[in-house]
Amino acid sequence: MRAPRKLAFALMLGALALTGCGSGNQKFVPPPQDVGVVDIHAHRVLLTSELPGRTVPYAISDVRPQVSGIILKRLFVEGSEVKAGQVLYEIDPKPYQAAYDNAKAALASAVANAVTKVAAAKRYASLLKVNAIAVQTYDDAKAAAEQAKAAIEQAKANLETARINLGYTQVTAPISGRIGISTVTPGALVTADQSTALTTIQTLDPIYVDIPESSAQLLQLEQAVAQGQMTPVQKLSANVELVLPDGRAYAQKGKLQFADVTVDPNTGSVTLRAIFPNPNRVLLPGMFVEAKVAEGVDPHAILAPQQGVAHNPKGQPTALVVGKDNKVEMRVLTVGRAIGNAWLVHSGLKPGDRLIVEGLQKIKPGQVVKPETVALPVYQPQYISAGGTSTKIGGQ
Repeated sequence: MRAPRKLAFALMLGALALTGCGSGNQKFVPPPQDVGVVDIHAHRVLLTSELPGRTVPYAISDVRPQVSGIILKRLFVEGSEVKAGQVLYEIDPKPYQAAYDNAKAALASAVANAVTKVAAAKRYASLLKVNAIAVQTYDDAKAAAEQAKAAIEQAKANLETARINLGYTQVTAPISGRIGISTVTPGALVTADQSTALTTIQTLDPIYVDIPESSAQLLQLEQAVAQGQMTPVQKLSANVELVLPDGRAYAQKGKLQFADVTVDPNTGSVTLRAIFPNPNRVLLPGMFVEAKVAEGVDPHAILAPQQGVAHNPKGQPTALVVGKDNKVEMRVLTVGRAIGNAWLVHSGLKPGDRLIVEGLQKIKPGQVVKPETVALPVYQPQYISAGGTSTKIGGQ
């Protein structure tokens, strides 16, 4: 019984020895790692900035009295829409009506007095021709007639002043818009030189949005345009989009009106002013919004999906690409702004590169991989290709 057992044990040792010898001659090579890649293409991309903005009335007017008196009536509803020329308040007109009537009577008296003075001057002129009166007498009569005519003009001016003051007893809206809270009620005494406004009117349709933009960013854009890296957008025809404080997109698009010529020394920014239709009064003065402002078009933009960009220990953006013989290469990138779900790459990638976006945790530079092209989500519509259609990251 013992001999067969020894023979079997010897055969097993021999097999193990043969196996060990074979493994020393053959090196195990793992199969290439599967990775997902996107093909890098140059795109025509509209570059926009998302900037904070604040709404400003298209026109604003404080309503103040131009004559003194007691408020008899308030003729509007607070918070309502008013038209230019609409009567808002009525000041007691009695003293101004009396002043008007007095000026009117003074004009009539001046006219009557002038009739006699002018007639006397004409008679004296006839007598002077036959030497019936002295020259001095005629000169006095002529001067009296001219004074009477001047008195008529003065009386007319006084009457016009009285008429204007009487008209001011009806306080009217200087502009059309939405009227605010009234600071006075009927029975209140107002004065012509008071500093407190009776109410305020604001024109809300259309409405302005003031958008501060960094002067440094403007200089960068100008440099990019000068170097031919970007085609400028015509500022005065550029559309502007708004995001409301609750995160909703504002339905109406606006247009840039102008850019201020002065840099704010406190913030280092330049104010851009856009105008928006506001038919439903969704935008109210003083509201903070987010504005998307078109800056220019990069005709050869390189866009890298954010999931394919990492950072090295120095904090530099890096990416892994499939190079020659399907070997992994590491690239150090220079990136700019985020556009949708991608980075705008200034250097480090070029059209034709195959950027690895899936399987990054299982590979390293120099390793041979098996690339497979994947399609990532479509960019937002404002980032368009030269053909005017939405573009996928892989250009597919």
